[in-house]
Amino acid sequence: MADLTDAEIDAALERGQRARRMEPRAVSARYDQVSGRVIVELANGCAFAFPPGLAEGLEAADEERLAAVVVTGAGYGLHWEVLDVDLSIPGLLAGVFGSVRHMASQAGRATSPAKAAAARANGAKGGRPRKASLAT
Repeated sequence: MADLTDAEIDAALERGQRARRMEPRAVSARYDQVSGRVIVELANGCAFAFPPGLAEGLEAADEERLAAVVVTGAGYGLHWEVLDVDLSIPGLLAGVFGSVRHMASQAGRATSPAKAAAARANGAKGGRPRKASLAT
């Protein structure tokens, strides 16, 4: 492995300090029972809140378990030990509430029971009819 120079180390430290100043970091987080949301206070004085039903792993959690949230990773994450759930602050601010599969289900790609039944009935009839081609 190559040795790092003093200049490279100094540059890396500067990037880390810049990231700590610029990137969103949480200073506190709590579950608010009145609003039914997780409220996160950021180091820059801003705050944001989200309904736990959107976040993977928090959908069915009760209020007591939701209240057990702690800020981790120098303010870059939220952790629920009792639920074994970790969420990143930058991800939450970007609207990412879980894995790709979870996000796809939140985006309305999951079918309703009525739509699934209609698809089964259509499949029993041989599926979608072919498009008619124009005869010339």
